[in-house]
This record gives sequence, structure tokens and C-alpha cells, in this order.
Amino acid sequence: MRTPDRVTITEVGPRDGLQNEGRAIPLAEKIALVDALSETGLTRIEAASFVSPKAIPQMANAAEVMAGIRRSPGITYIGLVPNEMGARNAIETSVDEVAVVVSASESHNRANVNRTIAESLEAIRDIASLCREATVPWSGYISTAFGCPYEAQVDVARVMQIAERLRDTGAEAIALGDTIGIANPRQVSEVVTLFFERLADTPLRLHFHDTRGMALANVIAAMEAGATQFDGSVGGLGGCPYAPGASGNVATEDLVAMLHAMGIETGVQLDALLDAAWLSEDIVGRPLDGRVKRALPRPASSHRATQVDYVP
Repeated sequence: MRTPDRVTITEVGPRDGLQNEGRAIPLAEKIALVDALSETGLTRIEAASFVSPKAIPQMANAAEVMAGIRRSPGITYIGLVPNEMGARNAIETSVDEVAVVVSASESHNRANVNRTIAESLEAIRDIASLCREATVPWSGYISTAFGCPYEAQVDVARVMQIAERLRDTGAEAIALGDTIGIANPRQVSEVVTLFFERLADTPLRLHFHDTRGMALANVIAAMEAGATQFDGSVGGLGGCPYAPGASGNVATEDLVAMLHAMGIETGVQLDALLDAAWLSEDIVGRPLDGRVKRALPRPASSHRATQVDYVP
């Protein structure tokens, strides 16, 4: 098996995870979750999304989140932005990196940001200019890169064309998102291999949702094809407001546990990450999908954001 010596993980739970909750999460609990994740050894945390609260109410208070967290040296705190206004707001809060998103399918892109793909790519040019002026790096996410909830199959050639446009516009890295968790290991291997053939010098990140329980298998397929960067969501938080039925990303603690068992370094302390996973469960008030924490007793010293009564 061809695997890397080390993998870099981007934690997306505070953004991609909490955005799909049915209730607004209190500001203090958002901050507490980011602070807990900052104690785990993670080096990349997607902390907030600078979107209209009318569109995604759960992501209100993004500026307050960024102002309230304890920033740890060596951690890149990322803000997702949908448009130029979001980028301006994110830059004002001194995010370390901006993430922009465009879908590989027209239907999902219209549902997600109310634009065509061409309009989104043009808008990203303006965001890239703002980031250049502020010397803030940005990365490009391609949603529905492996399948769409509205159009089913997505043409991989279109995915590569969008990736090349993002690279040419100045993206530091490209992330391919399995937004509805429909990818399979063979498909992942083929797409990742093609990506490295077409964009050999561009860092690639993979964003796998675990709707069908294949996220970890897809991680292994991607690693065998040369990938070394993956997103995870603490506890398995999340979904997509515009992808009905989608579950959260692969649970970060499950990803780390698997990689460590395989002898692959991540720099993440699993015990501290499990502590953050328990905290995320307290915050949302229900059992989450992460499997590793189910197999281990919760330590008495773990974080508790609030007292929540539920039956595991």
C-alpha cells in the first residue's frame, strides 16, 4: 500500500459542521469549540463563514467568533466567503486564509450561491484581488466534485476545468468536495490521479462527507493516489443546507485514529481531539456520528460547554 508519512488535516466542524444545525448556536459555544480544537495539535481550522445570516442563520456572528477565539501560534484560522462582501468582512477580522466555493454542477451552484458557475468564477476574481491586496492567501473549494444531489453524475472534465480556472486565478490550493457523500474509492482514485496529472504543482485537499459510510475508504484511495491533505469535522458534525440527506464530514477523530494506526503522522493529539468531540456533542445536544469516542469512556476531565440530557 502506498501511503504518505504525514497527512495534514483541516478541521471544518466549526463552519461546515455547525452550519447545518437546526438551531442557532450561542456565540460562546462556537468560540469554546474553536478554542478546544486549538489545543489538539491541529494546524488548520475553518473557524467561521462570512455569509448572510438570512441565508445561513447558524453562521451569524462570524466576526465576533474571530474576535473571541484564542489564536494559537502555528494555526491557520480560515474563513469561508461566498462573495466580495464576505471576503472584505473576513479580511477585516484578520483571518489567516480565505476559502471560496464554487460547485461543479450548475443546479447546486444556483442553490448554494444563487449564481451560475461562470458568474461564481468571475466573482472569485474580485475576491482574489482583495486577498492579493491584503496579502491573505486563499483556497478554492469545488463542491459536488464527485456527484450532485440535483444532477447526479458530474463530468470530471468540468471539475478539472474549474480547478484550472481557480489555480490560474491564484488559489493556493484546491479542495475537491464530495458534498453528498456519494464517492467511491475507485472514483476517488481516478479523480485524484487525473488532478495530479493536470495540476501537478497545485496542492490538493479532499473533503469527504460520510453519508454512505465510505469516507475513510475514500481517504485511503486518495492517499494511494498521492493525496496528503484532508478535511475532517469533529464528531462528524455537519451536512449541507443545499444537499438534502447529506451527513457530516468524516469525523476528525476517526480519521486521526485510522491514520495513527497505520503509522501516518498528523501532529494531532487524539485524546485532546476526543475531548473536543465530546464538547461538540454537548453543544448540539445529541449523539454524533464519530465512532472512536463511542468505543472509549468519556473522561471526567473533558470539556463541558453545557449540561445536556440525552440518552447516548
